[in-house]
Amino acid sequence: MSEANGVMMQYFHWYIPEDGSLWNQLAESAEELAEAGITSLWLPPAYKGTGGGLDVGYAVYDLFDLGEFDQKGSVRTKYGTKEEYLRAIQAAKKAGIRIYADVVLNHKLGADEEEEAEATPFNPDNRNETVGEYQKIKAWTHFTFPGRGDKYSSMKWHWWHFDAIDYNVYNGEENAIYLLKGKEFEDNVDLEKGNYDYLMGCDLDMQNPEVSGELKYWGEWYVDTTDVDGFRFDAVKHVKAEFFREWLDHVSHHAQRELFAVGEYWSYEVEALHSFVEATGGKVTLFDAPLHYNFHAASQAGDSYDMRTIFDNTLVQHQPTLAVTLTENHDSQPLQSLESVVEPWFKPLAYALILLRREGYPCIFYADYYGAHYKDAGPDGNEYEIWMDSHRWLIDKYLFARKTYAYGEQYDYFDHANTIAWTRLGDEEHPGGMAVVLSNGGDGTKWMEVGQPNQTYIDITEHISESVTTNDEGWAEFRCNGGSVSVWVPQS
Repeated sequence: MSEANGVMMQYFHWYIPEDGSLWNQLAESAEELAEAGITSLWLPPAYKGTGGGLDVGYAVYDLFDLGEFDQKGSVRTKYGTKEEYLRAIQAAKKAGIRIYADVVLNHKLGADEEEEAEATPFNPDNRNETVGEYQKIKAWTHFTFPGRGDKYSSMKWHWWHFDAIDYNVYNGEENAIYLLKGKEFEDNVDLEKGNYDYLMGCDLDMQNPEVSGELKYWGEWYVDTTDVDGFRFDAVKHVKAEFFREWLDHVSHHAQRELFAVGEYWSYEVEALHSFVEATGGKVTLFDAPLHYNFHAASQAGDSYDMRTIFDNTLVQHQPTLAVTLTENHDSQPLQSLESVVEPWFKPLAYALILLRREGYPCIFYADYYGAHYKDAGPDGNEYEIWMDSHRWLIDKYLFARKTYAYGEQYDYFDHANTIAWTRLGDEEHPGGMAVVLSNGGDGTKWMEVGQPNQTYIDITEHISESVTTNDEGWAEFRCNGGSVSVWVPQS
């Protein structure tokens, strides 16, 4: 990230309406978001998924169809048409916001025709164990893109472009992952299930020169077509890490500018994240999944959680310049595959911890900002109605404080299990300093230095109405209410 105090926003959640309105909504909201302090937006996958106009975008069918061709039952995607997408990007960039595109390079789904091939079935829970003989199978692996034809690319996909699939038409009942003839699972992927190369659908074979060549060509086409500023890579733990560095270098070279990248390596083992960072030479930042998990655990534990440990075993603790910090995302939200909810009472604390500190590149979640309401089946098969609170009023206050006062030295006061705090001393261009106090237990106070003698401070969260004035040395006692946050800035 090159902007000072940049803030990313994930501009979607899993259950936004399937009415094709998101791109138009973004075009209308861009200036307002920029004024609030958002400097970049991560947009959802913009290409056609196998679910057509209902697909969130991760079940990739055609990377070249950005809502332009009648395929999978619709022209538009869940978010709108190609024209609307390009117009939304232009509006955001005009407002000074960078755009990061969601890129799914791991798999394809929704093939147009079946093909016969030979393969060996493996145990889905242990990818090192075969569960049958090498055999002839029939699989949905032939992608012809009849709605698009040869426009933008003439490549048609066949079984040999993939490593593995999980459905054999000849034996539809069998639960297996079929490793295709002459293929092997990638090394340098996550070791869950023995080898986590295979995730879903038709798994792309990155060793195949036609595949890697097409993906690099697509990257060139995408940047030329959309003028995006960077990428969010989906499911990076299922692909050889070096591929992302190669791909990013190639596309950046083509674009003649440095493109930002953040990867989704969803693991709570921080060592796994360090390994990926090393393999990509620090070119790809990562979402701090371990930090999200700490927030989840803290929100469940209430005042028994030791807040002094909130950053333990996180990426931002060890590699702050490569950590994109977050509270929640579309996979962790209620009823989704990685559900690990940060309870609503803790969200204000979590957002203070990512937005008001020096370390990390914070990412705000759409459903935390605007709120969300939806129904879906849970893992038990029952339907649930979900309401997610909007924290926009408070997040906007934090964004103002981040933009105006969160500069200079940071002094930490992490000396109490429930009440933690820090100050920022400001710099020449952003004087005044700031003090942040938060508690997951009772009311808290901290005697702290902000470097401004005889200065009056007010709590912009309005949780505490009385002001505080520093002494001759620039120290004062700052406080917060129980289970709450107070953000103290100079009284203007």
